[in-house]
Amino acid sequence: MIHGSPPGLRIVAFAPILLGTFFCVASAAAADDWPMFRGNEQLTGVSHDDLPSSLSVRWTFQAAEAVASTAAIVEGTVYLGCEEGIFYAIDLATGQEKWSFQAQDEVPLQASPLVLKGMVYFGDDDGILHALDASTGKERWTFETDGQIFSSANHYQGRILFGSYDAHLYCLEANDGRLIWKYETEGKIHGSPGVFRQQAIVAGCDEGLHVVNITDGKLVERIAMGSVTGTSPAVAESGVYVGTYGNQVLGIDLAARKVRWRFEDPDRQFPYMASAAITKDTVVIGGRDKCVRAFDPGTGQQLWSFRTKARVDSSPVVVGNRVFVGSSDGNLYELDISSGKEKWRFEAGAAIIASPAVARGCLVVGTLDGTVYCLSKKSPPEEAKK
Repeated sequence: MIHGSPPGLRIVAFAPILLGTFFCVASAAAADDWPMFRGNEQLTGVSHDDLPSSLSVRWTFQAAEAVASTAAIVEGTVYLGCEEGIFYAIDLATGQEKWSFQAQDEVPLQASPLVLKGMVYFGDDDGILHALDASTGKERWTFETDGQIFSSANHYQGRILFGSYDAHLYCLEANDGRLIWKYETEGKIHGSPGVFRQQAIVAGCDEGLHVVNITDGKLVERIAMGSVTGTSPAVAESGVYVGTYGNQVLGIDLAARKVRWRFEDPDRQFPYMASAAITKDTVVIGGRDKCVRAFDPGTGQQLWSFRTKARVDSSPVVVGNRVFVGSSDGNLYELDISSGKEKWRFEAGAAIIASPAVARGCLVVGTLDGTVYCLSKKSPPEEAKK
């Protein structure tokens, strides 16, 4: 449940935000890796890797408890945590455990990890951000906040950015965890901050979309959304896209400082807890109304809708012209991005609220019964062997 207090009226001077083509922004990770939640700093949910036309189970891994977080995949290793407080490093080629790390007091790990320059960063329900050595699992440093951390970490030029339920957006030094600045909002922060150029973009439980300068932690702009949100903003050339707890999907124009369009189904009033995937032509998002929907990024016109059998808290991932998304009905669906028609489904047998991660010819996703699936070709992909 997302809790938030009504936002106070806050007016700031407008500072122009220059939007370049987000598709050309270089990532610190290799193009065939998936180093963080939604795959990249803009949280677009788009993979530039490829998947086999026919997917099979390559391996399964049994975690100690439910897996609610999205995996990171970097240089042939899968990183993810479970609600028993254990964080795993798993070999992508074989599904064998490389190492594991036990968080203190077995506190649930629900935030998705960030892997950056040989380190792994993730938060826990005790409000602690952990930084581990990616090769050994040895803890390098921790940073404690005053609230739970569901927000997955993002990064910019050696800085780590994440939100906390203590209503702050934090910016830390990646090497040693030193606090550089913290920015206070008026409500809990559940989702992850997006990064675009020198700005962190975060939506939270104060009904505002905050644009914060990463250099000094100062507010650039606050745009009223009209509702709280627990999702992460997808940032694109055309704007920012986010679902809300007020049963709406928003297309926000940063330069104009306003919501460009809103979608709300008058017959199906349910919140959105999944984050959007955004391509040049399509915004795709799932909702608790059991539907996956696609919209035109510029106008908000609904392009198609696909109905599952249960709510969709799993954030979709786009691979070419294919959309992969999990549902609490226990299925992973493959949809055609142009039409929304189902092309394939995988019956996992347990609810999927984690988002798929796609890298090196493999799709990895966890379920609420603790099973982690790697879907690919039947034989180990060449990319995973490297």
